[in-house]
Amino acid sequence: MKVAIIQEWLTSVGGSDKVVRAIFDLFPDAHIYTIVSKQNVCNELGIDYSIVHNSFIQKLPYGVSRYRTYLPLMPYAIEQFDLSSYDIIISSSHAVAKGVLTKSSQLHICYCHSPIRYAWDLYHEYIEDSGLKKGIRGLLAKYFLHRIRIWDVLSSFRVDEFVSNSNYVGNRIRKIYRRNSTTIYPCVDVKSFEIEILKDDYFLACSRLVSYKKIDLIVRAFNQLPDKNLIVIGDGPELKKIKALAKSNILMLGYQNKESLVYHLKKAKALVFAADEDFGIIPVEAQACGTPVIAYGVGGALETVIDKKTGVFFYEQTEGAIIKAIKEFEDIKFNPDEVRKNAERFSEKRFKDEFYSFVVNKYNEFGKV
Repeated sequence: MKVAIIQEWLTSVGGSDKVVRAIFDLFPDAHIYTIVSKQNVCNELGIDYSIVHNSFIQKLPYGVSRYRTYLPLMPYAIEQFDLSSYDIIISSSHAVAKGVLTKSSQLHICYCHSPIRYAWDLYHEYIEDSGLKKGIRGLLAKYFLHRIRIWDVLSSFRVDEFVSNSNYVGNRIRKIYRRNSTTIYPCVDVKSFEIEILKDDYFLACSRLVSYKKIDLIVRAFNQLPDKNLIVIGDGPELKKIKALAKSNILMLGYQNKESLVYHLKKAKALVFAADEDFGIIPVEAQACGTPVIAYGVGGALETVIDKKTGVFFYEQTEGAIIKAIKEFEDIKFNPDEVRKNAERFSEKRFKDEFYSFVVNKYNEFGKV
């Protein structure tokens, strides 16, 4: 089988990039196609840069460093890849990767992290947070996102089989594309995280500091709990604003390397997680350390956290709901071994076994049609 793997971009090592690495492990002779990439990121992922094919956006001014500004060109760019020599196309898509052009004799499997969230369910939040509700820029942005939604639905017809990274995303695929999908949870490197029984006296929030992650909400809640300590790890456009909000019981560490992240996950009393996420890898990593999770009870968290056993849910994105959940958390005695065991459901080996079986079975069925 000749396999091509399509990813939107390889510019940092995030959850979708680790999925691509795991898929590449299954098909080590595959070629990888992406809109833009960084060689050092590919090296960190263990991907030979000579088999990575970039789109023309890579060579445009600031194409690699500010590639998101070229979003209007991305549907066109993804359609320019000539994949006619491959038997199987595997796209890892949260924006445009699934829109590659294939022939009727080629099997296209899309591992969908989500339909384009800022064009669909986060559209109004994105417009408001970006200051695009009014003016010429706002009008152009709204028109462009309208066109993206049309292309997004039309390009979904190019996929033969959808795999969703959670049942939550599977429901979104069904709502937007009117397509069924099979859920295969993404891989989490749980073996890199060791269980820690003795915890320190702090809670942890860890995320890129962007609005929908709701780190500011967590900070406001802890501002009302001066006897409880919070450490915040992460960088992003909201860093300055959140720093200004934080009182003396809150420590803002900014970006931290993996060793520091693992250490703080291991020693925290609990991870506080307030985002509406498609899956959410950091809550699984926390549980791999035996650290419970206080999570917003929506989306992927409902599939990765077990209420009252590996964490506690709150069901409104409000300061009061978070404070109530923290108090509820402190009345429960959690078993770190049980918390760790839950995380092991999302191991890399499990992902590879499930995904490889899915691809081979679908390819065999496809050949008989």
